[in-house]
Amino acid sequence: MGAYILRRLLLIIPTMIGIMVVNFTLTQFVPGGPIEQIAARLQGEGDVFRNISGGGGGGAEATTAGAEEYVGARGLPPEFIAQLEKEFGFDKPPLQRFLTMMGNYLSFDFGNSWFRSISVMDLVLEKLPVSITLGLWSTLLAYVISIPLGIRKAVRDGSRFDTWTSGIIIMAYAIPAFLFAVLLMVLFAGGSYWQIFPLRGLTSDNFADLSVWGKIKDYAWHAALPVIASSISGFATLTLLTKNSFLDEINKQYVMTARAKGLTERKVLYGHVFRNAMLIVIAGFPALFLGVFFGASILIETIFSLDGLGRLGFEAAVQRDYPVIFGTLYVFGLLSLVVGILSDLMYVFVDPRIDFESRAG
Repeated sequence: MGAYILRRLLLIIPTMIGIMVVNFTLTQFVPGGPIEQIAARLQGEGDVFRNISGGGGGGAEATTAGAEEYVGARGLPPEFIAQLEKEFGFDKPPLQRFLTMMGNYLSFDFGNSWFRSISVMDLVLEKLPVSITLGLWSTLLAYVISIPLGIRKAVRDGSRFDTWTSGIIIMAYAIPAFLFAVLLMVLFAGGSYWQIFPLRGLTSDNFADLSVWGKIKDYAWHAALPVIASSISGFATLTLLTKNSFLDEINKQYVMTARAKGLTERKVLYGHVFRNAMLIVIAGFPALFLGVFFGASILIETIFSLDGLGRLGFEAAVQRDYPVIFGTLYVFGLLSLVVGILSDLMYVFVDPRIDFESRAG
């Protein structure tokens, strides 16, 4: 197993290089880069000045603040554009910029946001609590509901209970998460019916003054609706996966043998079937959590006024804030590859009979 893990870890290097090369190359052909956006913004506001002060390193804000002579509708002076290109590093060839960027990323130096006075890492850490809330609790909620429901559906396969719960599950899977979020707000956040949950934010304004228990209740109160909205589709998929896994195991020979020995149905189900049926479900936890964690809907965060990684990525893409885009892409890609290895280790932990190393050979 050690050789298999080593090969997977070494494979991360070319995979990450490929991911970054593709995305860096694509950005070179996307119109409306940071220079064009700043130029259009300043021309539209009429706040551009002719003479550019010396010195750099302050990004767009420092460069625009150093101008002195108003030029209005006559456009931006070439020296101003050249200064912007120098500030953002576009005066260097693309290959040199890419190699410099990757060299910094090896030491997890992601630089500073071009449009905010904060480092990329601090910006990500600032938004992280929201994404952890949506990712972790949505995944746990899906598992808590889906596993018992899936087992019951498997045991009562073909019954009326199985039929009507399958209908609800299919409906839940078909409903877009953002539409379900709007429905929850209309029903339970004072939209048209009941004012039970807050409309926005992850905590109350007086959160710092609350007791420990009060903070827990306030956090759960605010997180309830967005977590439910985020877990709706994952809940449906996991329930059907659990049911199908149990059905596959229930029909195997060892289950019939256990029943023939006189074991109770509960002993057969939870003493023999459960471990084998839960192999795929449990081992898939890291990947499912990562999918919810990084795939938190931008619309859900917007609907509930949550400032998380989803909105951060969207705003960075709109503004062409390349340090934020590439920094978060690098971290998320690296974590995704590591989680893939953890998923394989979970398979071995749940079922020691699995040997990835012999299969790789």
